[in-house]
Amino acid sequence: MKLHTLKPAERSVKAGKRIGRGQGSTRGGTSTRGHKGAKSRSGYSQKIGFEGGQMPLQRRVPKFGFTNPNRVIYKPVNLDAIQALADKLGVTAINVELMRENGIVGKSDLVKVLANGALTAKVDVTANKFSASAVELIEKAGGTATVI
Repeated sequence: MKLHTLKPAERSVKAGKRIGRGQGSTRGGTSTRGHKGAKSRSGYSQKIGFEGGQMPLQRRVPKFGFTNPNRVIYKPVNLDAIQALADKLGVTAINVELMRENGIVGKSDLVKVLANGALTAKVDVTANKFSASAVELIEKAGGTATVI
């Protein structure tokens, strides 16, 4: 078998329809487009969301709500993730850069430490924000919680 001898399987390739080549071809005249109307014309392209003149869904449904452009979104990190990181690396100081290096948070994420899980290691945690219960549990374990 060579590349220049390859052929598709029999009857797997159909010839394209030759449209607009006269009445004898059975596809002349209107060229399979029906009679008149916008869809039969050259250059026709339907607008996105066009529903044939009916009021489009986008305009039928009312607008509501508000998105605050100044909102600040924090990536939540639980105490059990901090405990796992402390056990894995054997460190006493955990900051956002260390979390980024270990894939816990993304490159541009702001971090909020939450109190889900148990913390037994004495660690100094530095993050953008802490929940009150997380600070309490970190200090109870003998560590400190520092806000950037």
